[in-house]
Amino acid sequence: MLITRTIASVLALSMAWALDAKSPVVNDWENPQVFEINKEPGHSTYVPYASVGEMKADPAYKKAWIRTESSRVRLLNGIWKFNWVRQPSERPVDFYKPGYDVSLWDDIEVPSNWEMHGYGTPIYTNVTYPFAPEPPFIRSAPGFTLEQEPNAVGSYRKDFTIPEDWNGKQIFIHFDGVYSAFYLWINGSKVGYSQDSCTDAEFDITKYVRKGTNTLAVEVYRWCDGSYLEDQDMFRLSGIHRDVYLFATPKVRLRDVYLTSAVSGDLSEATMNVRAKVHNYGGRTDGSRLMVTLTDDHDGVVSKVELPVGAVAAGGEAVIEGSIAVADPRLWSAEIPELYSVDFELVDAEGKTLEATTQRYGFRKIEVRDRKVYINNSLVYFKGVNRHETHPEFGKAIPVESMIEDILLFKKNNINTVRTSHYPNDPKIYALFDYYGIYVMDEANLECHGLWSISGNPLWEPAYVMRQIRMVERDKNHPGVIFWSMGNECGRKEATNFKACYKAIKALDDRLVHYEGSSDPADVYSRMYPSIQDCESLDKNSDPRPFFICENTHAMGNAIGNLKEYWDLIESSGRMIGSCVWDWVDQGLNMPGEPEDSYYFGGSFGDHPNDFNFCCNGIVTPDRDETPKLAQVKKVHQFISFSDASCDYVTVTNKYAFLDLDNFVLDYSVLKDGSAVKSGSVALPSCKPGNSVKVAIPFSAEIGSDGEYFLDLYARLKDSSIWAEKGHVVAAEQFAFGPYVAPAASDNVVSMHFKVIEDNRNLLYLRSPKVVLVFDGSTGRLAQLQYEGVNVFSGRDGFSFNYYRSIDNDRREYVEPVSRFVGFSHRQLESGLYEVTASYVDSVGKISLPYTVTYLADAESGAVRVKADFSVGKDYSLPRVGLKALISSRFGNVTWYGRGPMENYPDRKDCAFVGVYSLSVDEMAEKYVRAQSMGERCDVRWLSMTDNDDFGVRISTKGNLFHFSAQHYTDQDLWNVVYGHELPAIRKEETVLCLDAAMRGLGNASCGQGPLPEYEIARGCTWTLDFEITPILPLSF
Repeated sequence: MLITRTIASVLALSMAWALDAKSPVVNDWENPQVFEINKEPGHSTYVPYASVGEMKADPAYKKAWIRTESSRVRLLNGIWKFNWVRQPSERPVDFYKPGYDVSLWDDIEVPSNWEMHGYGTPIYTNVTYPFAPEPPFIRSAPGFTLEQEPNAVGSYRKDFTIPEDWNGKQIFIHFDGVYSAFYLWINGSKVGYSQDSCTDAEFDITKYVRKGTNTLAVEVYRWCDGSYLEDQDMFRLSGIHRDVYLFATPKVRLRDVYLTSAVSGDLSEATMNVRAKVHNYGGRTDGSRLMVTLTDDHDGVVSKVELPVGAVAAGGEAVIEGSIAVADPRLWSAEIPELYSVDFELVDAEGKTLEATTQRYGFRKIEVRDRKVYINNSLVYFKGVNRHETHPEFGKAIPVESMIEDILLFKKNNINTVRTSHYPNDPKIYALFDYYGIYVMDEANLECHGLWSISGNPLWEPAYVMRQIRMVERDKNHPGVIFWSMGNECGRKEATNFKACYKAIKALDDRLVHYEGSSDPADVYSRMYPSIQDCESLDKNSDPRPFFICENTHAMGNAIGNLKEYWDLIESSGRMIGSCVWDWVDQGLNMPGEPEDSYYFGGSFGDHPNDFNFCCNGIVTPDRDETPKLAQVKKVHQFISFSDASCDYVTVTNKYAFLDLDNFVLDYSVLKDGSAVKSGSVALPSCKPGNSVKVAIPFSAEIGSDGEYFLDLYARLKDSSIWAEKGHVVAAEQFAFGPYVAPAASDNVVSMHFKVIEDNRNLLYLRSPKVVLVFDGSTGRLAQLQYEGVNVFSGRDGFSFNYYRSIDNDRREYVEPVSRFVGFSHRQLESGLYEVTASYVDSVGKISLPYTVTYLADAESGAVRVKADFSVGKDYSLPRVGLKALISSRFGNVTWYGRGPMENYPDRKDCAFVGVYSLSVDEMAEKYVRAQSMGERCDVRWLSMTDNDDFGVRISTKGNLFHFSAQHYTDQDLWNVVYGHELPAIRKEETVLCLDAAMRGLGNASCGQGPLPEYEIARGCTWTLDFEITPILPLSF
């Protein structure tokens, strides 16, 4: 057997950092020197065919993510027999023998994670290992889940038959991914062993298979020494989680191909270089040839070349090289993903086809110029996300449909880059990246966040290097891969093993190499969650490398503040090339037997240790629902910008790297007081990337001085594409013409006065035919506000001070304010209005906040003006300053004139244009896996709350614009409950209305930077909330 070991046993003996003298190494899966036995060398992803004709007739010919119909491939996915035990000592040791009876074993779907089928416990942890940190051994620490499940073993069995036409062929079995280590037997014979859960494991099983029924046995260990290198921030799941298939080849076969290209400086010419490996499993052979044909996407032959293989000794391998020149190549980019087919036909000396295969390929040139990255001579900014492989129902066994759904969402929301955090993804998705057009930072399956010292230990260096080689060999022919990333969070200066990793990658391929943890070695300088100030400083230093933010704007819960400010800096910088949001999707999982829209996180499954909901950082939900966070990403990332809207012209700037503006049309709307008064569409003229053009839009005549006016612009696809229909919005902007001016208070004297009654219960009644107000003199609260005999409020507390919110970025325990009622007065004014004033000092812990609420009631119109003045001290910071009230359940429809329609906050509102929007209170809730404060709308002029008969109230600003939220939950409710799907059970019938004079920005401080100073609530000053409540009476009243 071939066993991959350390570079030398002598080196192992010399290590000062020993394994453990008390625990001799007896298991392959607890030995860093053994990570593969009898595995085939890595190679590019390919499908073998019997002929070129069969190949071209296959639906997967140009779409490698589709299940192939090749006669030389047999997919083994489906139902397997399965047995699960808690620890290795309980496993059925003889199960691999064909005579072993597995008829009473359970059935399990392959691919899958066994935890998603109820076997064992899903464990979510970020940094902490799920086992005691005693490398390379797998042992439990006190209180850990491993005390009950020390190291689960899944035993898989499946029978298969070999097609008759495979007789005389070389036969292989291929596993695309298995967590975390496994042994393989065929017909009772031990074939091999593998680690690295996210790259392929391939074995030559020719000598083990036979005619008729064959027995396949796989023994999977949940943990192994390789698990120390797979300490990623994710749910730890187990089993055969990717495809398993057999394939057959002739004795002389094309084992690997490597395609590269050289593109001329002016892009007018290209040369495709071919490096192929032909392996001979039979006797000595001579005279075979490799026919290479390059075809365009319309099956037109661009060029052919015939490469002689020459003599190949028995068991030997020939490396052959050749090239194809291409004039006027159509170049690949994420914006224009032009692909060619490179068809290979291996023929023998008589010209008979031995084997055929194909690769999709894109010509493109990657360069670093002046510390920026250029693709095909164009400056490219990488507007990305980090993407874990996760699905709420299937765990890490991702269906192709979910992969496509992700990519379509990327494209529709101006995301052009994916970092495969933190491991190579399923190979099918790389074909999809190439096809749809996504730049890829391909990351090795390497993270030892819980124990960085491993990265400096030479004992582990071969395992580190193996993971780089496996990734590069598999994915090297994909044009979408722009960067190789050596791993994640494996240490900094101590991470000396990465020097060998870097050399290994560069020996195979010359693409840019990334690693965040250490500045050397890497071709790209990288940071996580730097501040704006850090970025400005780093941009000015003398480092010659591009600067990339591999993780930024931590999107945990209600987040994604400050994104615009980061991208304003990136696009004006000297060396910054982009950033990736952390991360794409909330890693919430379904609980077996519960509704599919119920999602759980760390600790939900009884897993210990766990990091609670720190896995829920997505800008889409677990089931890929879009969120306001995604809307903000789309807006900030957009590749068309607009400026200088005046005199019937607007300046449109093309920020794409390759697309012309004439691929889009521009729709416009002129809004007066939030409602459209004119709309139209104009064709965008030709404008090359990086340039601007003035576009005529006839809007000026509509702009007057009799209201508040806006110009809304929407750039849309002129034609349908492979990722979106015609008319899809790719960029948008809103221009305001003049500030909003609240209607001035009337100077007219009100002739109708209230009937004023003070009763012995210390209640103050103000009555008129239009309105009834009831104040509680013992608290100063407006206990009732009645129109047409209907109380607007629920309960008797009216408006009260509101300081609190509960979001992941600044989550703090809810503390009910202690309200000290200071004073209460009321009087009739000469204007005819009636004034009521209440003063308070509210305390939250050591914080004291004085405030006064003044009510001015109009007996004639029924209007009530409310003015609250809050004195915010200079020694503390508040998340919000405003009033809250419980509104009657009758008024469940909300219309507002402000930013919307989606939830928005001061530092996440670029995507939310000012307009008039209507939603029910239920529709204003958001879908957060961890329940938290939500639903804010900013810059509001007025809002109305009505019933289904359009009876209700309107609340209008009389001063500065305000913010509001309307929910069926208090912020205290949202603190007390754990899961978002639990909210319906505590839903209030009434509406919790929050009116905010100030709202702190969201920031991203769950892991990263808090709100920028301009989005903090100013201290040492007075905040005023000034609004008027008026009745809305339908005609029937």
